[in-house]
Amino acid sequence: MERQAIISVRDLSKKYGDFEAVKQISFEVYQGEIFGLLGPNGAGKSTTLEIIETLREKTSGKIIVDGIDLDKSPNEIKKRIGVQLQTSGYYPNLNLTELLMLFGGLYNREVNPSELLKKVNLLDKAKSKYKQLSGGQKQRFSIATTLINQPKIIFLDEPTTGLDPQARRNLWDLVRDIRSLGTTVIITTHYMDEAEVLCDRVAIMDSGKIIALDSPDRLIDKLVATGFERPKEVKKANLEDVFIQMTGKEWRED
Repeated sequence: MERQAIISVRDLSKKYGDFEAVKQISFEVYQGEIFGLLGPNGAGKSTTLEIIETLREKTSGKIIVDGIDLDKSPNEIKKRIGVQLQTSGYYPNLNLTELLMLFGGLYNREVNPSELLKKVNLLDKAKSKYKQLSGGQKQRFSIATTLINQPKIIFLDEPTTGLDPQARRNLWDLVRDIRSLGTTVIITTHYMDEAEVLCDRVAIMDSGKIIALDSPDRLIDKLVATGFERPKEVKKANLEDVFIQMTGKEWRED
């Protein structure tokens, strides 16, 4: 049975003067999947997502989100998505319950803070201020704010950066729980093991283009089939090998 696309991107380009950050890319995200967008710094992945999220204007191309044309009804798209940013500012004197109520007002939505905090395993922190949370708790709260408007799609930008391994694994479980409720999840990450474990499919970007799009397992199998083999490793390759092989090993600066 053919899977239904909840996001369709066709020939998307973004130029800044003579520089083309995104070069006529096309891809689809299926309803109910965890989709990873991977790439080195400057690859164009953040620009691509910001355009889909209606936060940045495109130069050309066509984007459909949940059946809505971005060019015709961007505000309708905003109602259907939840966006978690890498850096978030929260009023320092408000506790988590008060912050969720504030966000609910911005969305013009009735909010049940206890229910949202329970979803992200923070109910016991309801009266705590954001600055009192650990790194993992801050990330989980940030994800809770993306769920306020009951979105069909959420965007998570490097959600486990700086977290210890246990906090990372806990957040992976949370992402899976959100997907199990029918929400489509789009994630950017620099951790290839994270993409390999979490994502149903990944698109690898480099220099503004999509250079590979498939499930992590199939991408790894394709690399192994070329004769690639890790030296002195039991497993011949993993997704990180695919990524490095395709995008190179040079340092990239933000």
